[in-house]
Amino acid sequence: METSRQNDDGGRVRSHEGGRAAAAGALAPTPAWSTLCVFASLTALAVASVGAQHSAAYVYAVTGARIVPVSAAPLDNATIVVRDGIIEAVSASATVPADAIVIQGKGLTVYPGLIDMGSSAGIELPAAPRADNPQTTEDVERAKTDALLRAHVRAADYLNPSANMLARMAAAGITSSLATPGGDAIRGQSALMNTTLGADEPQIGALADDRRAASVLRTPVALHVSFPERPAGGDAYPNSLMGVIAFVRQQFLDAQHYQAAVQFAEKSKRPVFTPYKAAYEAMQPALARRLPVAFRAEHAREILRALDMSKSFKLDPIITNGRESDAVAAELKAASARVIVSLNYPKRPESIAPEADEPLRTLRARANAPKTGSALEKAGVLFAFESDGLSDPKDFLKNAVKAVGAGLSRDAAVRALTMNAATIAGAADRIGSLEPGKMANLLVTDGDLFDDKTTIKHVFVAGRPARLDVAEPPRPGRTSER
Repeated sequence: METSRQNDDGGRVRSHEGGRAAAAGALAPTPAWSTLCVFASLTALAVASVGAQHSAAYVYAVTGARIVPVSAAPLDNATIVVRDGIIEAVSASATVPADAIVIQGKGLTVYPGLIDMGSSAGIELPAAPRADNPQTTEDVERAKTDALLRAHVRAADYLNPSANMLARMAAAGITSSLATPGGDAIRGQSALMNTTLGADEPQIGALADDRRAASVLRTPVALHVSFPERPAGGDAYPNSLMGVIAFVRQQFLDAQHYQAAVQFAEKSKRPVFTPYKAAYEAMQPALARRLPVAFRAEHAREILRALDMSKSFKLDPIITNGRESDAVAAELKAASARVIVSLNYPKRPESIAPEADEPLRTLRARANAPKTGSALEKAGVLFAFESDGLSDPKDFLKNAVKAVGAGLSRDAAVRALTMNAATIAGAADRIGSLEPGKMANLLVTDGDLFDDKTTIKHVFVAGRPARLDVAEPPRPGRTSER
């Protein structure tokens, strides 16, 4: 066999397998060059081998299973094929590729991976600005404004895809999560992310790949707003619920004025100076209805307040938490608002004595919390679910089961956990249902999703198997078991 290379003078040098120069007068390879050639050949073989292993390792087929595509009727005794992170086929007659790892699916059910539409897991936001040595009242108020006006903070910029909680979410069947920035008032922009990435791909180049970027499915998803009764930041304005409402409304007004000033400066023939404001720049897509605004509102009056503000500024509203959204379902439907219902149901505080009485409103709220989804289903309001601070990711599905027990249909519950969530997040073209061409986020169980005895057998995130044995990290003051 003959190979050829180009020498430093631009001529061709041929060599036989024995390494002897073939052309008279040709430059013989130096020892250093020979070593380099051998290293390059071995590297090429290694890369080719890794490529072959990757191709074989990430092709899967679940055969003979019940498949719930969500976008279509369930399929019995069907096969789903996954290749390189994408669903390749879903049908009763799908052909199993020769290079696939086969999972015998008899007695198993395949669902789209669950989507949590509200979690702070994996987000490590910078601390809010503060006035360390304020000289005037204005210094304190400016620091508080900076803490409450963070529209420009993007969750996607502060993700830690290696967070233990994300791995635990994946083990609980949650394959995607809406990472929402914390804080009060105008909190920032959320990002839809996958909860795990699997092992690193073979490295190409001198620097490691950015795993944070690989986990993000869509950003931004929404601008998040809340109305706390006592916002953080001390006693400076705003320091009450009505003050926060006035503050948020004023910021939307100022963002409108900022945009008008920028446009005037661009059109004017005279030099006009417009001070740059990152938060106001970030609010422009929301004011133009290109970016939804997610209002955190638990009680009916708060939801109506959010809808009123949305109408005033012509915003595209999403209600999060939404525990009493059933009481204003008609208004939500009329406003074309979507709702993300909290599955972090209220519990009796441990600090209260067992025999102590609680207010009737508190008892009623606790009893009615699982019924919200059923009321929204009947009203025709598009809704999904969020974990909203649940400490154990397994409770996400357990509490969805409680919603089914409180009247929510199983079909509606599956859609809320999958396709509805993807639609609200603007990612229904990628995740949320089992269709060829979509990302292979799968949940495989040994029974119906909402049966108490059903267990999770497999989870795939972007076509990669997720670990199901992720341990909870030791809590402060608690030693890990040996």
